[in-house]
Amino acid sequence: MALFTLGINHRTAPLAVRERLAFHAGELLGALGDLIGTRRIPEAVILSTCNRTELYCQADDPRAAASWLSDYRRVPLREIEPHLYTHPDRAAVRHAFRVASGLDSMVLGEPQILGQMKEAARIARQAGVLGATLDKLFQQSFSVAKDVRSGTAIGVAVVSMAAAAVDLAERIFGRVADLSVLFIGAGEMIGLCATHFAALQPRRLVIANRTVERGRELAEKYGGTAIRLEEVADRLAEFDIVVSCTASQLPIIGLGLVKRAVRARRHRPILMVDLAVPRDVEKEVGRLDDVFLYTVDDLGQIVQSGMESRRSAAAEAEGIIDLRVEDFLHWLKAREAVPLIRLLRDKAETMRAAELERALRQLARGDDPVKVLEALSHGLANKLMHGPTRYLNQHANAEVAIREMFKLPGGHF
Repeated sequence: MALFTLGINHRTAPLAVRERLAFHAGELLGALGDLIGTRRIPEAVILSTCNRTELYCQADDPRAAASWLSDYRRVPLREIEPHLYTHPDRAAVRHAFRVASGLDSMVLGEPQILGQMKEAARIARQAGVLGATLDKLFQQSFSVAKDVRSGTAIGVAVVSMAAAAVDLAERIFGRVADLSVLFIGAGEMIGLCATHFAALQPRRLVIANRTVERGRELAEKYGGTAIRLEEVADRLAEFDIVVSCTASQLPIIGLGLVKRAVRARRHRPILMVDLAVPRDVEKEVGRLDDVFLYTVDDLGQIVQSGMESRRSAAAEAEGIIDLRVEDFLHWLKAREAVPLIRLLRDKAETMRAAELERALRQLARGDDPVKVLEALSHGLANKLMHGPTRYLNQHANAEVAIREMFKLPGGHF
């Protein structure tokens, strides 16, 4: 039975293809049951995120998994085949370890994928399709990810604009929990930044937007409040951190406005992060002593530096993964030998039972117990040595194996 991974990701397939093959969490139990029931795949895990859909399976033929994915998602196989990859055996193990460690993610080293893999394994276990092999693979993947994160700097450096904004805030102020944060705009970038800041539970979180309904909708997601964009001029002094990203073609925060806010704050510092292009904040604001102004280019430099740091750490992570792949393959090979070991033990048990039965009959008719025991021991020894001796006589290259098997000293027979 072969181990393999089949799937697509952000490198092999555009979003239009990925979304057609994606699975929501609520679908996975039914999908796993269908996969196991119709394609004779005894073990399977489905990992589906915005960037990937992957089937981890133990089965004889990966083509059965590809055919199932096409049928279940009602997407012609010819349309998805150019985007599919299949990783067999060793490559499947290595791929799982890299995915769990964030080395195969769109954002190098991101930690969210590990939680998504844990959830995928949990659902497979609930569906009764997480057998010993895949259970071991996923548990080892989690362990490898932990070693990579603790043994390298893969997760230390900042690699997103939103994370860079939070990092700047913590450097300047220390605790974000004591601060008031104003977001100007309600687009995707503001949403990402709000997510990062909200995780640190600031004292107050406010969204200012031209359409107050849209601002209120976003603010409610993070336990914040919304105001109209026109209110910013009167309330700017209330905020320690201002993050702005609108589609305005002209600056909406001028030098005079910020000067008044600084005076009202009695020169307590204010961090302004301008992620808009064109700029939302007049560049002259950056010359004020009590204002820390960062543009999208400034944050871009921080992100680029972080990416270089993570790429360096990724090389170390690959070394950790290489060692752990070998460990897993050794376990897998040992597991494959279990049926043969069972047969060998069964044969030995048959021999033992036959010799014991003969000895008991001899004792029952009154034979000398010492001679019976000697005959029993000789009988067992002869039967156990018959196979290896015959193999040695029939195979010229068997000497090394026999010596290793029985821990015999060196030399020639």
